[in-house]
Amino acid sequence: MILSTLSQSDRYTALHPLFPRAFEYIRNTDLLSLAPGRYPIVGEQLFVIVESVSGRAREAAKLECHRRYIDIQLVLDGVDEMGWKALADCVDPVTDYNAEKDIRFFHDTPTTWIAIPSGAFCIFFPEDAHAPLVSTGHIRKAIFKIVV
Repeated sequence: MILSTLSQSDRYTALHPLFPRAFEYIRNTDLLSLAPGRYPIVGEQLFVIVESVSGRAREAAKLECHRRYIDIQLVLDGVDEMGWKALADCVDPVTDYNAEKDIRFFHDTPTTWIAIPSGAFCIFFPEDAHAPLVSTGHIRKAIFKIVV
């Protein structure tokens, strides 16, 4: 997992061939004007999901993981307190892995919680279980899905 700000995004472009494209999209798109939904950037290899939701309590957030995609979760408005735990340490699954939706949920408790403010992002790799959308307020965010 990586936590950073957009001003530091150039540090991470070498981590994946599509990261430069994702950060270019962020710089050149008015993400706040996009309606919630899914937007293709490079077909199924790179797309963004815009969400605008009320936050939930920590107790309601389930750890999740993905096998096919890396997430860049960029908070656009509000604060998203995200839980994190190494996937290798998750032992209490809620479900089996759903290949169609590329997701699996866990009952495990996050090892740590990180408050992500507007303008900051987290990068979650397949080995990172994460519990997003925790807040006492409203959260608007963009989740970039990058094929592994």
